[in-house]
Amino acid sequence: MKSLELKNLYDDFRDGKTIKAYAKLIKQEAKKIERNINIMEVCGGHTHTIMKYGLPQLMPSNVKFIHGPGCPVCIMPKHRIDHAYILAMQEDVILVTLGDMIKVPGSKGSLQDARSKGADVRFVYSPMECVKIAKENPNKKVIFFAIGFETTTPMTAALIDFVIKQNIKNIFFHINHVTVPEVMEELINSRDEHIDSYNNQIDAFLGPSHVSVIAGAKIYEKFPRVYKRPVVVSGFEPVDVMEGVLMVLKQFNEGRCEVEIQYKRAVTYEGNIKAQKMIEHYFEKASLFKWRGLGNVPNSGWRLKKEFSHLDAEVIYKDVLPIEEIEDHKLCICGDILRGMAHPTECTIFGTACKPNSPVGSCMVSSEGACAAYYKYGNLL
Repeated sequence: MKSLELKNLYDDFRDGKTIKAYAKLIKQEAKKIERNINIMEVCGGHTHTIMKYGLPQLMPSNVKFIHGPGCPVCIMPKHRIDHAYILAMQEDVILVTLGDMIKVPGSKGSLQDARSKGADVRFVYSPMECVKIAKENPNKKVIFFAIGFETTTPMTAALIDFVIKQNIKNIFFHINHVTVPEVMEELINSRDEHIDSYNNQIDAFLGPSHVSVIAGAKIYEKFPRVYKRPVVVSGFEPVDVMEGVLMVLKQFNEGRCEVEIQYKRAVTYEGNIKAQKMIEHYFEKASLFKWRGLGNVPNSGWRLKKEFSHLDAEVIYKDVLPIEEIEDHKLCICGDILRGMAHPTECTIFGTACKPNSPVGSCMVSSEGACAAYYKYGNLL
């Protein structure tokens, strides 16, 4: 009996013949549509797949991918990166966060710069690793700089739950979790002159898969109902994306506009109810959360409830944390890229002054950033 290896689980979702077969079906559907269809993939994971497997060149001329703001590292504004830097430089503090944050430049430098100056900055794969760090350093304050969309928010909530139940006194939290539907709505609703002119080009969305595992496909119901934009929740593999595109085009040809799930092997309509309840127990919506390139988006971020403010690093260190908004580098167009208004290659410093080993903007830093994907796989265009 042949042993099962990890590659056996994804080989079929990367099969070249299957991808080409979907490309043929997509072209057949596209011929029936007498206008351009611009599909925004919200998640950076989708952008990475689209570029890695050269999917844009498989699309017919009237079907285009446009890239949304779905990378949690890329959308982090500079003043919050400065929060991480300042907290890391505090005496007796160990700052813990996820690995992609290491090179993101703020106005004072990156966390990599802070570490080179002696700060104790550590990068983890799971928030629960904070427990081990805290136990090994009882005289230090361990601050978890939490980032991510609905996908990672339950992990932070689980850590908070454990800290409270185990009465751990030296773990604190700086919350930067954001939510997807509100920013999708902002892209459609915004009255900003430039964004609004672009919004008219968003015809459909590929919904993020891992976000939807937690939140459920139900969070997208407003878009076909109110905004007349279909949403297909798609997996991250190239066959998933191709099938997702095909499902979008079929909706246009069949006169439908609805939420559909392509990624049925992991996503349900309701999502993970237990995870949702844990999030709602510890967090409440912040009235505003600033997204890089988008500005303040109402109700798009989480914050700790007041009853847990004794764990909130933003409250504890409020006297040293800046609140002023900080502009990005004048030559960097990450804001336009995150809004879907521009492609990375339109940036004058892309691939020259701004590279993965010397990033100027956040879209080049993250492995899921559009600029990083274009830099690595742009030869496939």
